[in-house]
This record gives sequence, structure tokens and C-alpha cells, in this order.
Amino acid sequence: MNKVFLIGRLTKDPDLRYTQSGQAVVSFSLAVDRGLSKQKRQEMESMNRPTADFPRITVWGVQAENVSRYLKKGNQCAIDGRIQTGSYQDKDGKMVYTTDVIADRVEFLESRSDGQYQNNPMNQDNGFGNMNQDNSYNNSNNFQQNNNQNMNNNDDFFDDDFTEIEDDGRIPF
Repeated sequence: MNKVFLIGRLTKDPDLRYTQSGQAVVSFSLAVDRGLSKQKRQEMESMNRPTADFPRITVWGVQAENVSRYLKKGNQCAIDGRIQTGSYQDKDGKMVYTTDVIADRVEFLESRSDGQYQNNPMNQDNGFGNMNQDNSYNNSNNFQQNNNQNMNNNDDFFDDDFTEIEDDGRIPF
């Protein structure tokens, strides 16, 4: 299975291009934190070693145009995609190997209230079924509130009678 999920911030503005057939393609690098402990992060930084990775991301089609329109350097986004490797010969005839993430989906993680967007990017056709970002946030809040209410109503869950299973020490497989 070749599946990649990344969350990070753009290191530069996306670079939008069009193929000869008119297909939009955008590429950018994403700064993805390695999730190190505080101690390990300080250790790495003291040795001038990176604490983040910077994969190159490629997005195609209408989604590429939306990324170019709404994401800028420093914006946070989530990527759902796959790894693709390739190679080419540079001008000196030396073989160069590449590793890219081809994005199937790009989700914009910052809200309009951050002053980042002039229009709501989630209303565009970006592969997420025209989901409205504000509504999804409100829906998740409602779910959390309803879930908390249900938890409070089920305080007697642990009072139920359970039959303890005897352990004879044998492995069941």
C-alpha cells in the first residue's frame, strides 16, 4: 500500500503551471515537523540538524488551481496522497533520483477568520464534496457536545455485572 498523510506549512508560494494539454499542475514544499520530544528537539537543534522534513508535493487539476489561489507561504494544510519516485539526467549527464508526494486531496487547515483567504476555499470543487469548513467545525463541536452528554447519561455503565473469564495460562492460538 502506497499511502501518505502529511500536515505541515508551505515553505514558499505554490508554483502553478499548465501542461501542453491544458492540465493544471502545482508544486510546493511542505515543512512537516518530525514530532520529536522537547529533549530530542533541543539535542538536534544544538547539532544544527533538522527537526522537520520538506517533501515536494504535486497536485493536479482543479485542485491544483485552488491550491494556487488559496494557499500561500506559511499556510497550514493536510495532504492525502502517495509517494512517487523518478529519475532524470542532469545537464552534466549525472542521474538524479527524485521522490515526490502526489496529492490526491489537499485540505486547507486555517480558517478565513485568520485573514488568510478572500473567498472560502472549501466552497470550491477541491475533492472534498464541497464541504464548508465552518460547518464541519460546527458539526464536530455538536458531535463532541452530544457525545459528552451521552457519556454523562451512561455513568452506570461500569456498574453492570460482567462475568470474569478464568485464565488458564494457555495461548488461544
